[in-house]
Amino acid sequence: MKTKEYNPSKLEVQFAQAIEDLKDQLQEKLSDNEIIKVENKISEDNPMVKFYLKDDDSDPHEIVFKIIQTPDRF
Repeated sequence: MKTKEYNPSKLEVQFAQAIEDLKDQLQEKLSDNEIIKVENKISEDNPMVKFYLKDDDSDPHEIVFKIIQTPDRF
């Protein structure tokens, strides 16, 4: 199927939501950090999911996923 919309594309939006939905599974694998908040900007041109974390020393950290689908090659 040819993608007609890229700003954001349906696939980008679904992928960003899937990453956010994996929060609990990700938390299980982050033994030295606690996910304290997830920010999701799905409707942006390139959807973004930002995880706010706190480590064992209570230092804050941020991990950002920027979802970019490249144009189809036909």
